[in-house]
Amino acid sequence: MKNTLPVRILNLFTIMNRGGAESMVMNYYRKMDRSKIQFDFLVHREERGAFDDEIESMGGKIFRICPLNPLKFGEYKKQIAKFFDIHTEYKIIHSHMSESGYFAFKEAIKHDIPIRICHAHNTPNYSGWMINDRIKGICRYYFKNRIRSLTTDMFTCSNDAGKWLFGYENASRLIMMNNAVDAGSLKYSDEVSQIVKQELGINGKYVIGHTGRFNVQKNHKFLIEIFRKYSEINKDAVLLLAGDGELKSEIKKAVADYKIEDKVIFLGVRSDMERIYQAFDIFLFPSLFEGLSVALIEAQAAGIPCVVSENISPQTIITDIVEKLPIDKGVSCWIEKLKEKETAERYDNYESVVEAKFDIESNVKWLTDYYLKALKY
Repeated sequence: MKNTLPVRILNLFTIMNRGGAESMVMNYYRKMDRSKIQFDFLVHREERGAFDDEIESMGGKIFRICPLNPLKFGEYKKQIAKFFDIHTEYKIIHSHMSESGYFAFKEAIKHDIPIRICHAHNTPNYSGWMINDRIKGICRYYFKNRIRSLTTDMFTCSNDAGKWLFGYENASRLIMMNNAVDAGSLKYSDEVSQIVKQELGINGKYVIGHTGRFNVQKNHKFLIEIFRKYSEINKDAVLLLAGDGELKSEIKKAVADYKIEDKVIFLGVRSDMERIYQAFDIFLFPSLFEGLSVALIEAQAAGIPCVVSENISPQTIITDIVEKLPIDKGVSCWIEKLKEKETAERYDNYESVVEAKFDIESNVKWLTDYYLKALKY
């Protein structure tokens, strides 16, 4: 008898806030035929995430267990074991926690869950970081080498991210899942651009935009230094910063110390980024490392000229409006590039994104077929 109920996929996340991987999964979830595939989420925080209401409105379930803390591994293992004792309905786990899915995968094997997808979303580099970050890097190295044997399906957003998590020896096993975006909703509109600028009180300004979590990876200190010096040249320049994170207060202090508070707008976490992108005249993205940035794909879909660091994966550059610059040579070359881009035009990049296979419509069909074939439906 043919199964008439949707296949329920258990996604593992820390919390469903508006990060890159979380936003990408939500892009897929919104377009999924939920009569065939339904997403549920096992998260590691008691507080609600930014996407929780939307998930529940689409029929998704959200389960909560304790954080994965090295000092509480024992308690975590008890809770994850209890979860799988109770929830025997899952045949596919899709972990977006990189090597941190190790304990969940060990328990999943004990509970005979046949499909265990581990998804590589990033390419961290701990050289030059503080001692705590280096210790964290050692722990990550330990667990990433152990999760490989527990994984049945090795998903990745880019070749570099996949090789970091799964090793070069598993390069032939990598399965590319594109960080797809809703290209149609991001198409540039001059009318919307003017409306958003008016709402934000920045009519007539040259708008430099950035979206990303306030953490070490996104390199906000360097970004603020670039803007501080550039704004001395272009008095009409403003900086829009979308996102939240542990370093936000530190960056706000730097902005205050530089006395540029009137030129920098902290937008916080936004649910309308497709509109906010319309107000950007240029997208600045000096990350220290990236897997495959959803934000940069979105910026290209919105037709924004992009200036990014050389650390960006080549697979993220799907149009010719992106230019790479080095970080180690300081801010001067970045300022010169901003000056050069002041007269750059916005483009309708919809077809380019579709041709590059980063539009959500074709990708969601691929993922649906993948899940169903994995279970031989």
